[in-house]
Amino acid sequence: MLKKFIRKIAENKNLTQEEMTEAMEIIMEGKTNDIQISSFITALKMKGETADEIAAAARVMKEKAIKIKIDSDIILDTCGTGGDGFNTFNISTASAIVCAAAGIKVAKHGNKALTSRCGSADILKAAGVNTEATPEKVKKLVEEINIGFIFAPNYHPAMKYAMPARKEIGIRTIFNLLGPIVNPANNTHHLMGVPDDKLVDKISEVFLKLGLKRGLVVCGNGCLDEIAPSGKSRIAEIKDGKIIKYEIKVSDFGVKEYKIEDIKGGTPEENAKILQDIFTGKEKGAYYSSVILNAGFAIYICDKAKDAKQGVKIAIDIISSGKAKEKLEQLIKASNN
Repeated sequence: MLKKFIRKIAENKNLTQEEMTEAMEIIMEGKTNDIQISSFITALKMKGETADEIAAAARVMKEKAIKIKIDSDIILDTCGTGGDGFNTFNISTASAIVCAAAGIKVAKHGNKALTSRCGSADILKAAGVNTEATPEKVKKLVEEINIGFIFAPNYHPAMKYAMPARKEIGIRTIFNLLGPIVNPANNTHHLMGVPDDKLVDKISEVFLKLGLKRGLVVCGNGCLDEIAPSGKSRIAEIKDGKIIKYEIKVSDFGVKEYKIEDIKGGTPEENAKILQDIFTGKEKGAYYSSVILNAGFAIYICDKAKDAKQGVKIAIDIISSGKAKEKLEQLIKASNN
């Protein structure tokens, strides 16, 4: 049971990787109860989860997941934490489609909306994509058309033991951080947004511990889980086994600045319409700017561009040429066949 770990955390002591592994296995194997799980994840939250604790928990979740083996040296995910409270349009999902159209293998991990009105599964379903693909189907989609969607609840059956406790306490916990970093396709590259500046360093350390090849952990204006459409965005880049930290401004990339309010999302149907408008050239404002910026950085870390500026230019070309629109249509058709 979890009592010994709860006691240690309550004394403001960090768990070792071995202790965290044992605790997560107890949770994921249904060997405890909701009260202890609630106490454990709340105590962890109050103490502050360490990179070692998050990495150890992620390894257990990955081990318990239904795995997808994709034959590629580069597998990208753009899944972020969500939960920044701004209810923005699904920028990471749109960016994933642009990256796939740029020739990158994308295994997009995601879920239905938890804190916003529209999650990645919601917008794709509204656009006509089959979001309930089997592991075999996702593998085929990624290998043949460069993109497949992995609906998280279908691939993490052991999470059923933690869900009641998570729902009851209703606060962000370690599981909100774990969701994006436990892709069942074992992605090699990741652009991950986090809603708090303090998480940029922590999650980049976690990625390093988990052996990610290339990655970017980003936070816009200290509060947005995307590269922001205005002001500064803080970035930690994982490259060659090291973490490089820097800040960027939208103006550095020749992209027009917009307020965060300008990228607010709506219902799944409204967001699917925005997605179509971006890809058909009808939308050239805030949504478009945010997508080309985030997609550009993802293209850069996948070695399709020498730097992020070139990545943004490639993203612009992908959309203006109609390739992003074609890729979405391809995904809709192939996922339903």
